[in-house]
Amino acid sequence: MSTATTTTTAPDKLSVPALTAMVVGSMVGAGVFTLPQRFASETGVYGAVIAWAIAGAGMLMLAFVFQSLAVRKPNLDNGVYVYARTGFGVYPGFLSAFGFWASSCAGNTFYWVLITSTLKPLIPAFGDGDTIWAVAVSSVFVWGFYLLIMRGVKEAAGINAIVTAAKIVPLLLFVVVVVFAFDPAVFIGNLTGGYDLGGESLFGQVQGTMLVTVFVFLGIEGASVYSRYAKKREDVGRATVLGFLSVLALFATISIISYGILPQSELAELRQPSVGSVLEAVVGPWGAWFISAGLIISVLGAYLAWSLMAAEVLFAAAKDKDMPAFLAKATPKGVPGNALLISTLFIQLLLVVVLFAEGALDFMLDLTAALALMPFALAAGYALKIAITRDGYSELPRSIRTRDLIVGAIAVVYTLFLVFAAGLQFLLLACLLLAPATLLYGFARREQRQRLFTTPGWVVFIVVLIGAVICVVGLITGFVSI
Repeated sequence: MSTATTTTTAPDKLSVPALTAMVVGSMVGAGVFTLPQRFASETGVYGAVIAWAIAGAGMLMLAFVFQSLAVRKPNLDNGVYVYARTGFGVYPGFLSAFGFWASSCAGNTFYWVLITSTLKPLIPAFGDGDTIWAVAVSSVFVWGFYLLIMRGVKEAAGINAIVTAAKIVPLLLFVVVVVFAFDPAVFIGNLTGGYDLGGESLFGQVQGTMLVTVFVFLGIEGASVYSRYAKKREDVGRATVLGFLSVLALFATISIISYGILPQSELAELRQPSVGSVLEAVVGPWGAWFISAGLIISVLGAYLAWSLMAAEVLFAAAKDKDMPAFLAKATPKGVPGNALLISTLFIQLLLVVVLFAEGALDFMLDLTAALALMPFALAAGYALKIAITRDGYSELPRSIRTRDLIVGAIAVVYTLFLVFAAGLQFLLLACLLLAPATLLYGFARREQRQRLFTTPGWVVFIVVLIGAVICVVGLITGFVSI
């Protein structure tokens, strides 16, 4: 998950290298520290290579989608959800906004589970971030940050520089050290992931990695915001591609070279952050502590920005009258107080859920990624729709529209594959969150004295409601688990 921030100021005009650095900083987050174990628990080297190839192509198309929409529809600047609202109606737009907000909150919860899990060697009572003590300490910090932000505290550029160094330097050290310690014999033993021995098929292995690839690329939708800082408009496209390819290379390298250090079975059992555990296997305990320290500094610094971002999603939607008006109220210091309170309460609820989740860290990672799929899919669908209908292309060369048609189509196919890869369980859990959230939509429509649903809106709501009912029955019968 990205540790980007929307509150860091930037110079008026930036060159391609500077823009590229901003794109990289927006996409490299806490999720990368979990990659070795997550990949090894699902697949071997072959599956990892295929997974990164699919994720790389798909996510690059999504980056181009957001970049294209920023240019074609510059008036739609209140977040990813606005594309769903404009393209497919008010209720899908609401679901997209709520899903994106819930994804941000789940990501913030993931941060605390990861921090407390990282501290397990020092404080055994924290367990894997899923114990009473871990949740209690996390809750204290969650509400501490709430009070801090309510006082008007925002992330400063100096803090952001420390956060960036804290996450990039340990990862680069990891790559250098592990390359020198790489064992070809171990690597060859990890090639297949067991599909040649009657285990999971290669397709099944790749499918199992898709949500983690989505998680680590969350923040890619923000790359287009840097267009206003560019010396030349075309520099944004170059910086997006260069930055994305750099991040993809880093993520793929970290996950794949780890297969040359330990057997897959051992990698799959490593405690998180598994980047630290792999480094520990090479250099000893100091490696794990070095990675853990960098991770904690990075996450604590980023949490401030992500708390604000989660609140801003509700705040912006309320400003657009897609959420109840009380969420559009700001304090005299400019803090969206009610939206921040709702976000903090939801994070607290998710921390309680952590107590009952099997594999709390993986569960929160997968939930974060799954909730982001709807906004991504609808944004890709909107980009394809305007290209098909020539909306905004009347004065442009045919080649540009053809390119955007191809990019939009690939992005739609990729996001639909992600929905399939997420599996039924997370789709049903998403419905369980979205169905009661529709009450907020109802309040907003009542305030505007507007019709509750159009005919397509009713269809979408019924599908969501059926999904929620199935999820509840599944939780009771054990068909669905957390």
